[in-house]
Amino acid sequence: MQSVNVTELRQHLPDYLKQVQQGEEIEITLHGKIIARMVPDRKESKRDAALNRLSALRGSMIVGDILAPLDETWSGDADNL
Repeated sequence: MQSVNVTELRQHLPDYLKQVQQGEEIEITLHGKIIARMVPDRKESKRDAALNRLSALRGSMIVGDILAPLDETWSGDADNL
């Protein structure tokens, strides 16, 4: 975690914001004491959360006809139409 004083932060704010956007945490100090921390927003968007849930389910589902009886075969003749 990087530490920066308030004066330095003011002078180079866009650079520090880019670092935070890339995932780095920055401590802000005043007279040598930590007064704040800048941390990246770790919240997922609703779309990303849904995609993650779907990818977790991928491969765990059984695909098939759940309504057809298992022991009967369909011949397709006139009696079955």
